Amino acid sequence: MSDIVSDVTDIIARCGRVDRAAVLHDASLADLKIESLSVVEIIFALEEKFGIEIPFEANQQVIKFETVTDVVKAVEGLVAAKRASA
Repeated sequence: MSDIVSDVTDIIARCGRVDRAAVLHDASLADLKIESLSVVEIIFALEEKFGIEIPFEANQQVIKFETVTDVVKAVEGLVAAKRASA
């Protein structure tokens, strides 16, 4: 498991207040019962951890965060773009 995947999984579990073992790649945030306020906490924690900006508005999600894999892919893409522009 890559560091990004592991870190994202840890952040989702901690901020979403769910057991880390339940945070499987195909698990949806809804199935994990992660509420919208927790999603905002997850976004802030991811931005801080990786030094990225996640385009997100409460009323319209710019990046789709339905599953754990969606979150991981979004973070990986933003981290890669940050590295490429550095």
